[in-house]
Formats: sequence, structure tokens, C-alpha cells
Amino acid sequence: MQQAIFFIFILTFTSGYVCAHVPEHPSVETEGFQFVAHHEAAESGLQTPPTSGQGTLKFKVLYTRDHFPTEVVAAIDKAHGGFDVDRREGKGETYFALPNVGIIQISADLKTTRLIETPTVLKKANAHYVTVWTTSGGTPYLSFPANDVGKIFTTTLDGKLVHTLEAPDALTDFEHQEVNIYFSEGGKFVPTGVTHIDGMLYVTTGYSDLDYILGAKLTSLEPLEASWYPLAFGGKGDEPGQFGTGHHITVPDGTNRLDASDRANAEIERYSPDGTYLETLPLIKGSFPCSIDYEAGYAVVACLYGPNKEKGAPLYILEGDNLVSTVMLKEELGLETFQHLHGAVIRKIDGKFYIIVQSWNPGDIVILKQVM
Repeated sequence: MQQAIFFIFILTFTSGYVCAHVPEHPSVETEGFQFVAHHEAAESGLQTPPTSGQGTLKFKVLYTRDHFPTEVVAAIDKAHGGFDVDRREGKGETYFALPNVGIIQISADLKTTRLIETPTVLKKANAHYVTVWTTSGGTPYLSFPANDVGKIFTTTLDGKLVHTLEAPDALTDFEHQEVNIYFSEGGKFVPTGVTHIDGMLYVTTGYSDLDYILGAKLTSLEPLEASWYPLAFGGKGDEPGQFGTGHHITVPDGTNRLDASDRANAEIERYSPDGTYLETLPLIKGSFPCSIDYEAGYAVVACLYGPNKEKGAPLYILEGDNLVSTVMLKEELGLETFQHLHGAVIRKIDGKFYIIVQSWNPGDIVILKQVM
């Protein structure tokens, strides 16, 4: 029997399931050349394609990795990152990056892909997620937390590098002495996620013993400049507002709230922009949520493991704070490389939902489409 699950602030929840849509006969576009997509999974063949999910939020595979340029296909096995969507009015493009490939843009209708010329320093690094953000003057940027080199790279949408936020050092003064001691003793800066609200960048550091969210303030818009700010909050632990592993961080569309994935504690921790802890959204224990993304009243959570590791990791779909659908990419959709999920974004196009998912170890990419 399907179980309804409600996760309001600190309520228990049990199990659940979700929905999505996309165009026909897509092509892939890179540096001015046009490629016909090699594979429209679930759109061809005589047999009914497998689906996964519950209620109206069931999904099937629309595009596999073969929908993407050969450069992406060649590098996707090593993928260790995720996506963000330009949700400004009239936009809808999705961005991500791969080492030795650079920045990649998926069109708003999901039909085409564009490789963006990327500065060498970013192209060589691992972009562990990305955020699309806009200054108070309306200028959009992409910021990439490079976990392997300990820097935050910010580019224009066309890939021009405009700022590099270096690691804090022993002279950086944060409001928590624990953070100051960490860096004064040579602790590594390992950014796992970044997002933006009102002139502040917020950086998670869950791949280190620090595990605080650190703040950096924009000090100039032309040229773009930012420097570390005293703000620091979270910290390692299992108390409300603390992290087992602070991973992806985002701002739900239409809010001024920070939502950070707490992987080891199976929670989403929520804060105000000044670092005040607001509440915890508990997920199913053992799910290890890596990322969360919101659109049109729904959210999608990509999980590293799942309560039953043999079945592969679940993709949870929430309506508000309620779990309404669970999509099993490996077990039910037959995607063997999706044992571990690392990033996902949800899109609503022409009344249907689509989900772009990236797996890890091995890396892979797939686009799912809602079936009605």
C-alpha cells in the first residue's frame, strides 16, 4: 500500500513518490555544430518503457547520456557535481560543469546542449555543483565551488572568469572561534556548495572537519569582487542546525531562505540569511540526501544511498514538505549506473515535469519525463 508521508518541521516520515515532460526529436548543439541525438530512451521501441514513481508523479527515461555532445559522454563517468537552473523570467537554461570539458548549458526546452568556452583554471577543476545568481543590478553569474582546489570560481553565463574567491587564511576573522582556529592551524577549505542572497555568497564545507556554512560579501559589482565576511554557522554534529556532511545549498525560488542538504543526518537544514537556524526537514534515515531543488511548488532530492542499498539510491519528490513520489532509477528504470545519485533539478515545461539527474561513481546523466 502506498504510504503518505508528511515532513513538516521535525515530523516523522515514512515513504512516498512524483511527475515530468520534454520535446520530441531533440538535437545537441556544440560550438556552432549541430548533432542529432543518438538515443531517445523511452520514446522509441515497441515495448512499453518502464516507469517509476507514484500517482501522477511517475517518470520514464527520456534522454540518456547519448543525448549530449561526445565531449560530455567521454567525461561523464568521472562526474562529481550537479546542476542549477536559470529561473529568471523567460529563461530556463540548466548549467553544470565537468573536468576537462568545462561549462555546459542545456537549453530551456531540453532539446539542445551547448559547450561554453571555459577558462583553463576552472576547466581543470572539479565543479562540485553550481549556482545561477543575479546581482542587484540584474547581472547574472555562475559560481562554482571547486572542492579539489579549494576555490569559488565565478563566471558570466558565457564563461568569462570574473572572480576567484580564495580559501580563508589564518588572518580571516570569522565570528566563531572554532572556525578561526581551524584555518589558523592549516585546516583545508573544501567547498561543497554555494548560493547567493542579497549580495552574500554562502558556502558549505562538508568535505572537511569544519562543516560550517561560511559567508562572503560582495564588495564591488564592477568589477565583481567579494571577500570573506565574519558570518559562519552550522558546524559538525547531529543537533538541529548542525551537519553530518553539509553538501549542496540553495535558495528555494520565491523565498529568502537557505536550504542545505545534511547528508549523513538525512535532513535538510534551513536558515535565514543571517545564519539563524529556522527548522529541519527530516528525510528517510539512511537516504543521505546530496541535493535539493525546487520549482512550481515541488522539490526533488537526489540521494547518495537509500534505506535499501541493494536497490540503488532513491530520488524523492516533495510537494511542499510532503513526500509524494519516490523514483528508483536503478531498480525500476533499469539505469545500472545510477546506484548513487549526486545532483538533480526539476523543471516544469508545458505543464509537465522533467528531472535532470547526475549519478556518481560512476558518473552519468539522464533526463526523466513525467508520464500521465
